[in-house]
Amino acid sequence: MNQLVFDIETAGEEFSSLDAVSQNLLEKRFRRKVQSEEELEEEKEKLSFFAPTNQVVAIAMLNPETKNGMVYFQNKEKISLKEDGVEYLSFPNEKELLLNFWEIIKPYQQFITFNGYNFDVPVLMLRSAMNEIRPSKNLMTNRYLDRQPYNLQHIDLADQLSFYGAKRDFLSLHFWTRAFGIDSPKEGELTGDKVAQYFREGKTLEIAKYCLKDVIATTALFEKWEKYLKF
Repeated sequence: MNQLVFDIETAGEEFSSLDAVSQNLLEKRFRRKVQSEEELEEEKEKLSFFAPTNQVVAIAMLNPETKNGMVYFQNKEKISLKEDGVEYLSFPNEKELLLNFWEIIKPYQQFITFNGYNFDVPVLMLRSAMNEIRPSKNLMTNRYLDRQPYNLQHIDLADQLSFYGAKRDFLSLHFWTRAFGIDSPKEGELTGDKVAQYFREGKTLEIAKYCLKDVIATTALFEKWEKYLKF
């Protein structure tokens, strides 16, 4: 079965760029969660988590068997380079990036993510629809593996390692990699909450390489799960 590990990075709109109605609705929502004006400003920086206010700026993909990969990312000028079996390829906008993602995954039958059901896949599918793109595959299949079709499986390691929520505490990729003796992808200068800033500053290749680090860590975690926990 052809396997592919993938991860995305998103950048949110600046709160001040939203229309007045959107700002008002979001501020009311945020104020129900926060205790101070400082916390309110922090919430306004989290628009990258919501499909209506974010955009996909990078998608990293890796074959867990060959360790060859591809990273698609947004950049105004064309960039194409290859490092250590991974090809980096830029696209001028989100629509072109998404079109090429749905095309390249067509031969694959099994997809591996970390928290893909809760974030990556909904964002990919919704952002595609907003760009008038129909996804080539429905990656939001039944999250229980024994109920998924054989020719289209999505293994979300956040589900598998929590036994579908039986262990209620959600732990990030950093904690799981640390627990399994895998290098954490979160120990560098760039972290997920800085992606929007990097994108606005044009540091798109840095985002692409950061996205790949997440995929490499997810692949190593998948290998641990497959060897010791898959039945």
